[in-house]
Amino acid sequence: MLLGHNDDYSADRIMKVTVAFNRFASGLIERMPRVRFGYAHVVNNRYDEWLMYAIGGSADPTIFSQGNYFMASKNSDAKQVTKRETDGKWNSWKWRTYGDVFLNGAYFVPSGYGSCAPSYSPDQNFVAAKASLVPLLTLNAGPLDCVANKAC
Repeated sequence: MLLGHNDDYSADRIMKVTVAFNRFASGLIERMPRVRFGYAHVVNNRYDEWLMYAIGGSADPTIFSQGNYFMASKNSDAKQVTKRETDGKWNSWKWRTYGDVFLNGAYFVPSGYGSCAPSYSPDQNFVAAKASLVPLLTLNAGPLDCVANKAC
């Protein structure tokens, strides 16, 4: 899930995206999501045994990870949730974790200063569920099991 055109397309700075209620099952490699510029509220998703990283970014994105459920694999090289593509200036980017659950050695590297809270309008606003409820919330999430030429 790549959000943003490319690292030179600064018009994406105004992008605001919510990634919610997904189940990213074992075997996925990366980009759940990967954000260029802009703002991403990553909330109430389930991540199981990613192979490289779960949430990534480049070009100074703001990322607020809230109420997610991260279960790392046994691979000691695949424990970090976050990855930044940069020349080393990422420590000023606003990346926060709030209320996430980290299991089997999973960890999130926060950075930057200041608020990362979403700025939803009253009609868009919602309360994030506790991360411990995410396995139940995402129980039926994922790809559909459909047969060609038949309704799912």
